[in-house]
Order: sequence, then C-alpha cells, then structure tokens
Amino acid sequence: MLTIRPAIADSLSQGVPVVALESTLISHGLPWPVNYETAIAAEEVIRRAGVTPATIAVIEGEPIVGLTNAEIERLASSSHVEKASRRDIAVVMAKKLTAATTVAGTMLLAARAGIHVFATGGIGGVHRGAEHSFDISADLLELSRMPVAVVCAGAKSVLDIPKTLEMMETLGIPVLGFGTSTFPAFFLHSSGLPVQARFDSAIEVAGFLQLHWAWGGRGVLIAQPVAEEVALSAEEFEAAYHAAQAETHEHGPLVTPALLAKLASFTSGKTLEVNRQLILANARLAASIALSLVRLRTDERISPANIA
Repeated sequence: MLTIRPAIADSLSQGVPVVALESTLISHGLPWPVNYETAIAAEEVIRRAGVTPATIAVIEGEPIVGLTNAEIERLASSSHVEKASRRDIAVVMAKKLTAATTVAGTMLLAARAGIHVFATGGIGGVHRGAEHSFDISADLLELSRMPVAVVCAGAKSVLDIPKTLEMMETLGIPVLGFGTSTFPAFFLHSSGLPVQARFDSAIEVAGFLQLHWAWGGRGVLIAQPVAEEVALSAEEFEAAYHAAQAETHEHGPLVTPALLAKLASFTSGKTLEVNRQLILANARLAASIALSLVRLRTDERISPANIA
C-alpha cells in the first residue's frame, strides 16, 4: 500500500542515507511559486551532501515516498490539495484524493519505508488556549510512536511553546538543541526556554540517536534555530500574531495555515523568507545527521529497524 520510488528503494537497500521531507509546507505553508522553489532547493541541498531526498505525499490515493518534480509542482500550484495527518491517510487513500502529509503523516510513512531522519520547518504542538479548545497537534503523539529523528526550527511560533515542551516531556520525547541551549520558536531565534540537551555536531547527534533507539526509544526532536539576522524579534512577532489572529476565523487543521498566511501579510513577507531559510538549513543538518548515522551503523550494527 506504500509506493517507494526506485531511487529511494535503491538507496535504502544499498545503505545510502535518505532524508524524508514533508509536503504540507508545499501545499499549505508557503505560497506559489516560493513553495515549489523551496521544496526543490531543499532536495538539492540534501543531494549535494551525498544523501537521497524523499519528499512524501499521497497522490490520487497512493502514498508515495519520493515525489517527482512534476508531482511537487502539482502540490505547489493546486488549490485543491487535502492535508493528511496519521488519521487521514486511509481516508484519502479510500477516496483516491491527493493530500500533502503533515509532520505526523510524514513520520508514519517515512518509518514504514525505513527512513529515520526527517527534515521540516517547524512542528505542530499545543495551541494557545488549548485548555479550552483541546487543540493539540497529532505531531506530538506521532513523535512518541515512530523511531524518527525530526530536524526542525522548534515548534511553530503561533503555538503555546511552554505547554508544547511540557507535553513532549510527558510523552517521553527527547528535545535536543543543535548549537543552542534554548528551544527555538520557528520565526524566533529562541523561546528562552531550555532544551533537554545541547549538541554541536552531527556525529554527536547520531551517537545519541543510536543509544536512544538501542534502548527502545522512539521519536526525537532536533531543534536548530533560524539565524539571528533573519529571525523576527519577539515584539515584532507578537504584534503581527495578534493582528493575524484577529482576522483568522478558521478552525481545526486550517488554523495554522491561515495564521501563517496572515503573518506573511502583516510582516511584509518577512516570515516567508525566515521559513524558506530555516527549511534549507534543516535539510542540510538532516543530511549531515543521516550520513553520520550510516557511518556509525556500519561499526555498531544498531538500527531503529531492529527495535522490537
């Protein structure tokens, strides 16, 4: 039920590192043509590192690991693409729909394919006001289930970051800072809140992942902050956020894409540039971690695929 394209299958069988990429940022996170250009650029960053990129989505009911450029362009240019988390995969398959996969949906399909490193922009989490709405992203639960290392710029800035970190602690999800001791907040360089542990090299992260998976651990969050010179200040973001929130009336899965679109408008496109840069930086880091994991596995024979 899962189509793994030949280039991805060959890489996996030959021990060539593979990095998964999600597709919701293409269809719901960035506008055309920035979404297409960024998705292609992220794949190229990974290829230049000697790693195979695998963008994931559901095309006409078929879950695919390793989209073609034409399929990426289709997701980027169409206004009729569904958004598929774990619970939606079977629904869009049954109805033969085309859907971009969220962080949770991508983790599920990547792990099924045997891919254990995944690069994205920012994860979902606990929404502001969740004590009333109970709006908590499935990304967090999937991190507690799948043995996948998710490289990101922290949780999206529109979320309740303290509650998101508390939830990850409860679910047993390690939160690592790459080159930082504080948790990044997507558009912001730092949330000011501490990470569980700091690592400063890809080989250190790979060593941690080997130990974590050898002990039966599951998902890991590797948070890399966006460069300070392009990040928004806390004051700048909060002013734009409150203005965007006042004009956003969507609910459920549509809330975050709607807020992101409004934020781009209220910051004169600055959030789009931040988003683009952090996606490319995370793709580069994920490729380095995937390479380091392959080198360690050659010696230690520890793999998340061996988890009982």
